[in-house]
Amino acid sequence: MSKSARFDVVGHLPALHRYALALTRHRADADDLVHDVLVLAYERRASFRPESNLRLWLFAILHNRFIDDARAHSVRAAHATREAQTREDVVEPVQEQGVWLGQVRRAVEDLPEDQRAALHLVAVEGMSYTQAAEVLGVPAGTLMSRLARARMALRIMGEAGESAGAETGRAQRRLKLVRGADDI
Repeated sequence: MSKSARFDVVGHLPALHRYALALTRHRADADDLVHDVLVLAYERRASFRPESNLRLWLFAILHNRFIDDARAHSVRAAHATREAQTREDVVEPVQEQGVWLGQVRRAVEDLPEDQRAALHLVAVEGMSYTQAAEVLGVPAGTLMSRLARARMALRIMGEAGESAGAETGRAQRRLKLVRGADDI
């Protein structure tokens, strides 16, 4: 197989875009991030080792670019403003299943960035723990800890949605503890 055939990124574009959308939560920002990643990958194609996994290499570039952009441009503040404006314009579906899916989407969006990224790579992209840990640049144990906290937070959010009164308060306190836990 030739080196140019080995560096075919077109097949990876849908997965890259899904991951970028999971990180940025905005289609235009995700498009920009994928574009930046493709430019970086092209510029750094000489550093790609043919024996390595192109998909993981591209995902690592995407993840690192997102982190760099977040630090440089205070993305969190901008997202909070845009999200508040968007939620006012959204009309919730009347079907029970549509409402439930909307609640799950919001619950995933409310996860801390590190937990959301870990959950997306493993649950949506189907990466192994080792592959996802490599993309995120963390040990596998840290990735598993983030996944466990994300799953627990989603369970607690579900309990809080189903409960009322004192149960809701207890579930919210548990959620606060899970969100505040430090990485291994």
